[in-house]
Amino acid sequence: MNEAPNLTAGDRLPGDPSKAQLIDRIIRVDHAGEYGAKRIYEGQLAMLKGKPEAAVVRRMYEQELEHLKEFERLMVERRARPSALYPIWHVAGFALGAATALLGPKAAMACTVAVEEVIDEHYRAQGEQLGTDEQPLQATIEKFRAEEEHHRDTGLAHGAEQAAGYPVLSAAIKAGSRLAIWLAERV
Repeated sequence: MNEAPNLTAGDRLPGDPSKAQLIDRIIRVDHAGEYGAKRIYEGQLAMLKGKPEAAVVRRMYEQELEHLKEFERLMVERRARPSALYPIWHVAGFALGAATALLGPKAAMACTVAVEEVIDEHYRAQGEQLGTDEQPLQATIEKFRAEEEHHRDTGLAHGAEQAAGYPVLSAAIKAGSRLAIWLAERV
């Protein structure tokens, strides 16, 4: 989302979203992302039952539920449209979480690291786009960005980089995450 940094009427270029469109897009994509994260962790938890890493994943999952609840509130408050691809996020998120957890706990952590690195970039870019009159939304995004960064650090501390095929797995998950963000912003 690099179309309109610090959007004001004078800074907009043809084709840039209006401020209302930008806010709608931000809330829609962040809601979709938090829902996708919820589903990733649900897939991982389903496959990690009885493993020590399940407790670590559960803590991150509970934080994602708080993020999702806030974006659900913002969707109503700001009358933002949800992503029409919601059913895809439901299935794809769970499948990604389950598949990586089936590869082992370190692969599940590699998934977390890859997703959170993309989300960190994404939230940073959004923070730069929001104008000064959007401080509450900007503060929410920054708070969640810091929490997602902590999830990344947790994944690294639990052996993400030791997962078999880590560079390839990470690159594939990052590419998928970036595509999901692009789609959720628009659809």
